[in-house]
Amino acid sequence: MLDPQRTALVLVDLMDRIVALPLEPRKGTEVLATAEELVAAFRAAGALVVLIRVERPAVAEQPPGSGLVAGLLRDGDLEVVKRTIGGFQGTGLDDRLRERGIRTLLFGGIATNLGVESTARAAADLGYDLVFVEDAMAAFTAPEHEASVRLDFPRLGTVVTASQVRLATR
Repeated sequence: MLDPQRTALVLVDLMDRIVALPLEPRKGTEVLATAEELVAAFRAAGALVVLIRVERPAVAEQPPGSGLVAGLLRDGDLEVVKRTIGGFQGTGLDDRLRERGIRTLLFGGIATNLGVESTARAAADLGYDLVFVEDAMAAFTAPEHEASVRLDFPRLGTVVTASQVRLATR
């Protein structure tokens, strides 16, 4: 059971141009649907939702589809703009989570082995407890996704499916 006051849902790069890419082992739209279910559950429990998106550094204009998927960000959510693969470097994310007393991070997003894993590795180095929602992620190939989920993530935290996520109620 996850404490909603100490847990944040962290979703990485759920942007139109990334969700539309050819992904495995599931489509970006499937990742998005699962992520939206998790977002609804976290908001209902009063837990923090963190939405991380990437911007390319040193370009005058970001490519079309660089914003978060429409309707995903709501008041009370934390939007983080990264300019590296992971979501902690140079973003102030750690400080913002600690200010709120967050100790556990539940991860989803695209790509499993890139933005999600890079952000999770930094979070592990910073001492957070990690939970990975396997069916709320996808990568460019199924083997890349599977390597993260089966080999790397179990060394950093706990791997679950969305149906296994339980938030305590008050």
